Amino acid sequence: MSRRRSSPWALLTAVVVVAVLGAGGYAALSRDGGSGTGGGGSASQPGSPSAPAAPGAPASTGPDPAAATRDAAVPTPADARALLAGLAVKGRAPATGYDRVARFGEAWTDVDRNGCDTRDDVLARDLVDTTTRSDCWVLTGTLHDPYTGRTIAFQRGVQTSAAVQIDHVVALMDAWQTGAQSLSQDQRVHLANDPLNLVAVDGPTNQAKGAGDAATWLPPNTGYRCAYASRQVAVKTKYMLWVTPAEKDALARLLSRC
Repeated sequence: MSRRRSSPWALLTAVVVVAVLGAGGYAALSRDGGSGTGGGGSASQPGSPSAPAAPGAPASTGPDPAAATRDAAVPTPADARALLAGLAVKGRAPATGYDRVARFGEAWTDVDRNGCDTRDDVLARDLVDTTTRSDCWVLTGTLHDPYTGRTIAFQRGVQTSAAVQIDHVVALMDAWQTGAQSLSQDQRVHLANDPLNLVAVDGPTNQAKGAGDAATWLPPNTGYRCAYASRQVAVKTKYMLWVTPAEKDALARLLSRC
């Protein structure tokens, strides 16, 4: 994931820049459009840092052909380290008042108004060999799961859809407890639906993560941890969220090894 010298993340670490996007008013360090929700983002139980991959999932067959598109807006580890240094460090706020729908909007809101809901936008971005319906529904596809390194066949349906879920990289409960309470409703809806904060992943692994931050959970696939940490820092920077002391230490240690 190399970046040219003119990377917007690198430039933004040199000066404090807060750009206001219309009425939303959140810090615009990434210009990608938004949509989505995920099982892990709304759960309330953090997983463990060494959560195992889902048993029985098919083995990976090679590199992830969707990675370049999925991670295009993620800063380099060097840029993420600089962004992390600029984040406020505070204790976790109480979860009082948290409600997924009331605070972050209904799941799969089409905030970019492209006619497709968020889940299908992310599935179309992160899966390969997809088939779709005219109304944007992704019917089938293959996920090269970044969290486990395994390959999962996706087929839309009550049972099979759960094998692939959309994760909020910064879980919504975590966001609520680290600054999102001060955001407007519109800002929170964008946070819940921002592709920068959304990744299609193995369902059971997403459930194991719960609302964990980097101090309590990391993807079992160690090869994706640098991108995962960089993405978390980017999201927290973009939406002016803070990190806890333990979270900052965990992110700093991880990014220092990237």
